[in-house]
Amino acid sequence: MALRYDIGIDLGTASVLVYIKGKGIVLHEPSVVAIEKKSNKLLAVGEAARNMIGRAPGSISVIRPLRDGVISDFEITERMLKYFLDRAIGTGAFRFFKPRVVVCVPSGVTGVERRAVIEATMQAGARRTYLVEEPIAAAIGAGIDITRPNGSMVVDIGGGTTDIAVISLGATVVSSSIKVAGDKFDEAIIKYMRRKHNMMIGDRSAEELKINIGAVYARVQEVTMEVRGRNQITGMPITLTVSSNEMMEALYEPISSIMEAVRTVLERTPPELAADIAERSMVLTGGGSLIYGIDKLIEEKTGISVVVSENAISCVALGTGEAFNNIEAIEQSMQDAENSLD
Repeated sequence: MALRYDIGIDLGTASVLVYIKGKGIVLHEPSVVAIEKKSNKLLAVGEAARNMIGRAPGSISVIRPLRDGVISDFEITERMLKYFLDRAIGTGAFRFFKPRVVVCVPSGVTGVERRAVIEATMQAGARRTYLVEEPIAAAIGAGIDITRPNGSMVVDIGGGTTDIAVISLGATVVSSSIKVAGDKFDEAIIKYMRRKHNMMIGDRSAEELKINIGAVYARVQEVTMEVRGRNQITGMPITLTVSSNEMMEALYEPISSIMEAVRTVLERTPPELAADIAERSMVLTGGGSLIYGIDKLIEEKTGISVVVSENAISCVALGTGEAFNNIEAIEQSMQDAENSLD
């Protein structure tokens, strides 16, 4: 009997997670690729490529092939996916055991973007590719029974997009996808440091500030962190101590956009489902949900209790893997999506 692989992929702007049915999550790597410009040779993928950001010579391009939750560089995405599939199931194995693959996409993705994901995955070695919307996958991965006739609300804050959805009877009733998430948090921190301290910092430093002392709600005890960068006036290296309160100020704008999107989805939710959500709590998933105080802030602004999923970062990947248990429904939803585009 031929060996068969069923693989779920969380193809994120910031990172890629690969789930193999029966094994769980087998790979979690940054969505970064390093290419030698002259020969177009693949030099590094994932964490090894991420370590080159801001440090590579002019002969090497360090590329993030996904932007705002969608493919911005098709060829590089295909090569990255092929590399990750190779690593996940063994070098060259997919040539003989082509896997079925479920890939998540933002809820607001266009028909062209959907087809680009399918084509890139097929070119990378898949036998059949299915698409599932991120909030649906996140809800499944968070342990929510989406088939019940009850309203569940999921807010998935990833690297490129924040996807918000109210789900009932296995389908999305109301949803919104905005291109404000982890990457925009980093950009806001970089802009703040430049404006407030005349200091230039890179993406890596901004991400470290976000992870270590980032906050959108006042901490009981303020925390600080040293950050190194370049003074944009003198051009000299400098070191500054930054506080969590400053991070609240830096992140105000992108967080306000997410709060507004959550409020808008709630306003569009049918009353019966809104009552269910108020009773059952809103669920936060994705790496962005781990920033300090975002659950408290949403609770304060909406009056609805909020729970951060235990497996916030891996929820979508787990959900794509579990989606194979209901593959017929996914095929039907993909067909409906195609028909709506005709």
